[in-house]
This record gives sequence, structure tokens and C-alpha cells, in this order.
Amino acid sequence: MAAVELAPALRRRLRDVWRSAGWPCRDAVELDLLAAGLLARHWDEQGRETLRVSDAGLAQLAAARRRSQAAFDAHEALVALVAGEMQRSGRVVWRSLSLRAPVPGEDGATIWAMAKPDVYSIRHTSVEDYTEPAVHEIKVSRADLLADLRRAGKGAAYRALASQCWYVLRRGIAEPGEVPVDCGVMLADGPVLEVARPAPRRALRLPFAVWMALARADAERPPDDGQTLLGGSVA
Repeated sequence: MAAVELAPALRRRLRDVWRSAGWPCRDAVELDLLAAGLLARHWDEQGRETLRVSDAGLAQLAAARRRSQAAFDAHEALVALVAGEMQRSGRVVWRSLSLRAPVPGEDGATIWAMAKPDVYSIRHTSVEDYTEPAVHEIKVSRADLLADLRRAGKGAAYRALASQCWYVLRRGIAEPGEVPVDCGVMLADGPVLEVARPAPRRALRLPFAVWMALARADAERPPDDGQTLLGGSVA
């Protein structure tokens, strides 16, 4: 079988067999992998059956790893690009933060949800009302974007942490109209970012717990490219 991309369930099972002793489950997923030649049956001296990943299966796993690494590299490159643009616009930037966001529960009570924005930033200002916290979520594949949009709780957490929320999409994976209207959209084409739809802005004061998390985290160092003023802009 050519090293085409497998369905997620097949790929997960193939990895599980590779990492384990390969005791058979005898289910439909296993049947498909055996029929495709990606798994092979094996019997030990006591006649016990186990499964082994075939050479074709190893080729599939290696190809999947290469695709995953390429997607990760593209994602991280775009994260770095957005972080740099936010810094050059006079903002203090954090990458891959883990923040607790207060969101309303079904009974009206406040619950806390974890949020991990790709890029989080605030304006470099001494006035709390002018901080304008922003979240930028980076997507380089359509599948990742669609999975993200199905998570309603994630959007609620981001809105609790930011006065403006953005999706930054690699050009071609989706149209701006597919992104909810409460989020702005940027399109990335190589090193160029284009605002396809501005993000709505809301007045927001960050909870004290978020300020404490930001104080403990390491902000991004400003890019040394001569385009950022010393100390940034202060309002």
C-alpha cells in the first residue's frame, strides 16, 4: 500500500501496536489494518497470537510523522510571525500560555476553564483600561480549524481573557466567513499577514488571577530588528 494518509482511528491503532506487545483486539479497525498489509499476525512458541507492524505499516507511521512535523514547523513559524508583528505594534507578547478563564456555567455560576492561546498580548501601557488584551489563534490546516470551531467552550474562555479575538489562517484553508463573527480573521501568505476581517473590540478588565499568571510567565523578548522602539509605546 502506498504511504497515503490513514484515517485517525487506523493511525492510532497502528501506533498502539508499534508501542506495545500487539495483543489482538479482533475488531474492525484491526481487520482493516491486517487486510491492508499494515499489520501482520505472529505466533510465539506457545501458540499465542500477537500482531506486528509490517514494513508497509512502518512506512505509514514514518510518513505520518513527517506530515505531523511539517505541520508543527509551519504552525510554529506562523506563531513566531504573529508574535513579532504584535511586538512591533507596541504590545507585550506571550506564547503558549496556560491561563484560567472565568466563564459562565449552565446554572449561571462562574466556572474556571483552561485556555492556551497561541499568542496572547496586551498593549504596553500604564493605564489598565487601555491594555486591550488580544488572543491570536493560529491555524495552518483546515482539519485543525474545524475541530477548533466545534469547541464552543474554547471560544468562551478566550472571550473571557481578551477584548479582541483573532484567527490567523494560512491562506487557502478556509474562507473568513467560516469563522464566527465575534472573531477577527487574518490570512497568512508566507511572511505577509492580511487583515481579512477586523476583530470586534470589547471593554475588558483582566481578572487578578490572569495578571498573576502573566507576572509569573516569561514575555517574548522584543525582536532585534530595529523596528521596535526602546520600551515600546506607552499610553
